[in-house]
Amino acid sequence: MLLKGRVAIVTGAGGGLGRAHALFLASRGAKVVVNDLSREAADAVAAEIGAAGGEALALVGSVTDETAVTTMIAQTMTAWGRIDILVNNAGILRDKSFAKMTIDDFRLVIDVHLMGSAICTKGVWDIMREQRYGRIVMTTSSSGLYGNFGQANYGAAKMALVGLMQTLAIEGEKYDIRVNCLAPTAATQMTHGVLAADSLDLLAPGLVSPGLLALVSENAPTRAILCAGAGHFARANVTLTHGDHVGGTPDAADRVIAHWDAISDRAGEMVPAYGFFQAERELANAGMTSGVMAVRQ
Repeated sequence: MLLKGRVAIVTGAGGGLGRAHALFLASRGAKVVVNDLSREAADAVAAEIGAAGGEALALVGSVTDETAVTTMIAQTMTAWGRIDILVNNAGILRDKSFAKMTIDDFRLVIDVHLMGSAICTKGVWDIMREQRYGRIVMTTSSSGLYGNFGQANYGAAKMALVGLMQTLAIEGEKYDIRVNCLAPTAATQMTHGVLAADSLDLLAPGLVSPGLLALVSENAPTRAILCAGAGHFARANVTLTHGDHVGGTPDAADRVIAHWDAISDRAGEMVPAYGFFQAERELANAGMTSGVMAVRQ
């Protein structure tokens, strides 16, 4: 019961992966807000948690609706007085090749995944800062990390969430707000027709949710990307190669091409602690020893 006394919000928790997350967090002692667009679905999951001896609150509303999110957060605070965990899980698909995809379909997916996560996170941010504790999980995807045919909108949104995680983890550090990403592979209604039929049992959503405990417990890391599916877990990283300094000479463009293999060599690649690391290293290679100071407030 590592989460006993903690309060968690799970968005899109009326079914599929969100339901599995909500049930799992409740089984570890958390009080869970089950958020969904469907009242019937949210109530059903909250009832499941209650029947198992847990505490749950079913709250309906779209993550893209700022008023609805504000109301959900206020109701959570009224009921339980704190919010410790936010799992940004709500999402949709509008898969088509980029040539056939409309901008409306592109924008809709961005709104739900990226803006929905930003709206919910913004809603709990000051609460977590004031209580000096918070655990936030963004749901990214291998489609964002590595690309996938027919998912330009989804992939763009999912990689954007990695960038959001990176910055919020830095800004939340002194308040003990830790922000991580979960990249799940699970057979849900959203992935129906995308995953092979014979893989569905192996990719049950419940096999992903155990990875949440590492990301939301008191000793959670921050800025981690955890890939999970079929009971297998792995870490993904955004890395930077050692690179090569070709200088600012008139033939620099030709030298980049000539040195491409050295620039691309992954031996000794690293995971920068912050974005300005790149600029600091570039200036150091150009002979400036003072570097660039990243601004942190």
